[in-house]
Amino acid sequence: MKILLLIVAVLLILISLLQGGKSDALSAFTGGNDLGLFQNVKERGPERVISIATMVLGILFFVLVIIIRITD
Repeated sequence: MKILLLIVAVLLILISLLQGGKSDALSAFTGGNDLGLFQNVKERGPERVISIATMVLGILFFVLVIIIRITD
């Protein structure tokens, strides 16, 4: 079970590094001309797949940690 947690953790780190930066929405704090702080941006294609995979791996990581903690 701990090996599975290790694999999920490594995959979560790798897929998080693949995600694109979201710093464009913070241009209000850095002095950008257009106020994109509350802009609703839809993810499409590979960005959406990576986003969903990150969410699934994060939930799986959380569940595995809880299971391991309860069983030990």
